[in-house]
Order: sequence, then C-alpha cells, then structure tokens
Amino acid sequence: MPRENSLFEVLDFDLEVPTGLHMIAGLTGFTDAGNAMSQVADHILGSLESSMIVKFTNDELLDYRSRRPVMFFEQDHLADYQPAVLAIYLVKDEVGNPFLFLHGYEPDFRWEAFADAVEALVDFYQVADFTWLHAIPFPIPHTRPVGVTVSGNQPEVIAKNSEWKPRTQVPGNVMHLLEFRLSKTGLPMTGFVLLVPHYLGDSEYPQAAVKGFELITSHTALVFPTDDLRAEGLVFERRLAGQMLENQDLARMVSTLETSFKSERATNGMSGIRTPEQSVPDAEQLAAELEGYLASHQKNKHDDETNDDLEF
Repeated sequence: MPRENSLFEVLDFDLEVPTGLHMIAGLTGFTDAGNAMSQVADHILGSLESSMIVKFTNDELLDYRSRRPVMFFEQDHLADYQPAVLAIYLVKDEVGNPFLFLHGYEPDFRWEAFADAVEALVDFYQVADFTWLHAIPFPIPHTRPVGVTVSGNQPEVIAKNSEWKPRTQVPGNVMHLLEFRLSKTGLPMTGFVLLVPHYLGDSEYPQAAVKGFELITSHTALVFPTDDLRAEGLVFERRLAGQMLENQDLARMVSTLETSFKSERATNGMSGIRTPEQSVPDAEQLAAELEGYLASHQKNKHDDETNDDLEF
C-alpha cells in the first residue's frame, strides 16, 4: 500500500490489480495538436472496460481560475458541476489484456510532488514499463504519415521509430519531468511525441490518434479499437482534399511543405525540416478558411459514414 499522500486517493484496495502491467500516459493542457491525446483517451475510456483506481486531488494540483469547472444551470438553480479529473485507470484492451492508464489534466502546481506520487504508485503496482504520448504542431504536410520523435531510455525503440532527433531547448511539460525522474529509477521509459501538421493543430485529426495507437501497440502489444478512427480519417482526408481544390493558399502551402519534406528527407531525414521561407498563410489564417468544413465534420460524419462510398 502506498503511504498516505494528500495528492491522491486509492479508490478501491479490494480491486485486484495485477502487478507488472504496462502504464500508458497522456495528459492534456499544454498542447494537444490534432486533439490526438483527447481522441486516444476518448477511445480508451469509451470503448474499453475500465475502472478508476487512483484519483488525484484537484485542490492540490489544479488552477481553477485557468481551467474553470463546468457548472450546469437548470432554470433557477445550479443542478450539478463537472470537475476536472486526473486519475489512473485499470483498463482491459480489446483482447482482455490489462494495463494502467494515467490520464487527465496536466497539473498546474506541485510538479515535483506529483512526480513523487506517480513514482510511489509505479512502485506500488510494480509497473513493468511507462509509455507516454504527446502531440505537437510541426511543419509537415498531411500528405505524409504523421511523424514521431521518441525519447526515453530504450535505444532500440528510439532507433526503430524516431524520425526527428533535435538538439534544442523546449518548454517542459510534466511528462518530461516524469520521464526524467522515472528513467533514473531504471524503469523502461518511452515517450512518443506525434508531429502533427501545424495547420491542422487545432482540428480533430483522426490520423494523429491512429498513429498514437499504432505506436503503443507496436511497443506494448496492447490491442485497441481503431476502425471508427480510421473511417473518420478517410472522411477528413476527403474533405481536406476538397478544401485544397477551393483554397489555393492552402494548396500552395501544402505543396511547399511537401517539397521541403522531400528535400530534407533525401539529405538528412527530418532533422532539418523547417518552416518554408516563402510567404504563405499561417495556422491562424488557415484556421479561418478551414472552419467551415471542419465545423461540418462532426455534424455530417454519420451521414458520410453510412451514405457515402468514400472513394477517391
């Protein structure tokens, strides 16, 4: 049993949690390009059998004024509210294999204490390895597969999967701290950071979530349901192709990115990929252009999946 800690509560000590499980982690808050982590979490918790086993304490970790909870107002009174949740879940994958899933908001406060708490829980549950997922906007065209950069202490995994290996300073997030801290304990640690086309960073990009699942499956052998995501990705690609026919600025930018991608790939992989020098609309300008078809994506998704043949 982990020692008493103000940062979390173990919800059910009677629930049998096998030791030696994979722990998968993905937090939201700093950036979630393509809504990749949100989609992954929705599919894990919405499609698979899961139980919350550890809940972290909002009053210790959350800045309520920056992430205000949703209140439900019923005509003349407050009927309910929806607090943010940061928790660890016991989940069974599509074929019944159990694993642990750390998900929720990135803590605003007490990062070191949070890392201490996670380390204690990793030790308590005798976690076999720790894999975290993140997504950032990147100057890569959607005509290419979603890229990935890999960190951690598993060189064979990095050699197999990492397409971009920068040497730079980056704004840290709490998953970086967990990787840094847990790696020192000798726990096998892998971080997959998805490289999502920057002009789709604010969109729900199904291909990013599919790539995340593929990486986790390849690394852990866990099996996830992705058929719905792949179907949504076909619809998204078709609409984006139609938008490119109508929007020459968008088409020109994608063409420039594609040319840069080919050139850099041919010389030194993705290490030198940079934002094209020619003047093209930035992500915010393109967001306005893309707003119409992206807004209609959810509204028409059901009709597209049932009535359209999705042929290109």
